Amino acid sequence: MEKLVITGPTPLKGEVEINGAKNAAIAILPATLLIDGVCTINNLPNISDVQICCTILEKLGAKITWNTPNEITIDTRNIITTQAPLDLTSKFRASYYVIGAMLGRKGEIEVGMPGGCNLGARPIDQHIKGFEQLGATVTVEKGKIHAKADKLVGSSVYMDIVSVGATINIMLSAVLAKGVTTIDNAAKEPHVVDVANFLNTMGADIRGAGTDVIKITGVEKLHGNATYSVVPDQIEAGTFMVAAAATHGDVLIKNVIPKHLEAISVKLIEIGATVEEYDDAVRVSSDHRLGHTQIKTLPYPGFPTDMQPQIATLLALSTGTSTVTESIFENRFKYVDELTRMGANIKVESNIAIINGVTRYTGARVNAPDLRAGAALVIAGLVAEGITVIDDIYFIERGYEEFDQKLRGIGAQIEKVSDEKEIQKFILKVS
Repeated sequence: MEKLVITGPTPLKGEVEINGAKNAAIAILPATLLIDGVCTINNLPNISDVQICCTILEKLGAKITWNTPNEITIDTRNIITTQAPLDLTSKFRASYYVIGAMLGRKGEIEVGMPGGCNLGARPIDQHIKGFEQLGATVTVEKGKIHAKADKLVGSSVYMDIVSVGATINIMLSAVLAKGVTTIDNAAKEPHVVDVANFLNTMGADIRGAGTDVIKITGVEKLHGNATYSVVPDQIEAGTFMVAAAATHGDVLIKNVIPKHLEAISVKLIEIGATVEEYDDAVRVSSDHRLGHTQIKTLPYPGFPTDMQPQIATLLALSTGTSTVTESIFENRFKYVDELTRMGANIKVESNIAIINGVTRYTGARVNAPDLRAGAALVIAGLVAEGITVIDDIYFIERGYEEFDQKLRGIGAQIEKVSDEKEIQKFILKVS
């Protein structure tokens, strides 16, 4: 099993290029099932979640050609089955997007109950409610979801809670439906907008994405025959921003949309880091111990839940007492025990982490409990004194392409290793 081994503390300095957004890519790929044709997608992050998604599409009959490591051409003219591979879909949270897309394309689909990182209860009731309001019948039993519709008809759908996944899924199912669908209380995240832009490029009629009311006018078909570039990854960019601040570094983070990063930038500036914005880049630097603050995760444009572990790792090294309130996922604090082993002073009460800043971390052997917690532990290893070994890095590789290589490019002493012997080699090399 591969691991990351890190020695610190090392200030990160230089430039890093951000990939396309994971959360957009894993929705855009299933969206191609709505196209009776061929399209090309570039700026695609080459990560395990994307690879699994492509495998699911191929099992359904799509033909995928990798033109480069970050560009594919996908032909979805020959979709041959309405049964998605249960073993793959049950391991992959975003497999639920296959439901919305296949309802639109074929009127029927069976998938495994979605898996992914264990962040607590993540029901899909809002998805099912939307599908049913458009005319589908959905059953859930024996770990499988079966959805069927003789005809999908546009309808008004009110989201009881703001849900990115349900917003996108209802949008997918409505694109080829008869008439007009309105989604009220819709999610406004950048990747919701990106999926809508992709579908519009292919011939859909979606208006209002990025606001809390989205209107979809059904069309006869999507034409394909176009190229689309995935939006830059807001969370990968934010992770490097926090890493630069935590290590007292100076990093130019390129290929970003600064507006998407405002909630992160504001908090970094508030605690004393320097953030400079350019047209498609941000520069983050810090040369002193940072201060404390209060953070509450909220739907966009609020502070993203996917950045909560990373910012908490930074605040645990800052002066004074900070609080981080998690309002999206109840199991998002599983990294706290691992950080405590490295010297952090964090107490979790219900959905609030009370963080008393310490002056340093000490290297330790830790486990990545989920994707973003794993990235946070990498940041901790970069600032810790001594050697940190992170196990279960397959979680990290679900969302970050060549994370260790990018960090080495800006000065980190980090390597991916496969066994204890390679860990010892690394320790000898850096000692």
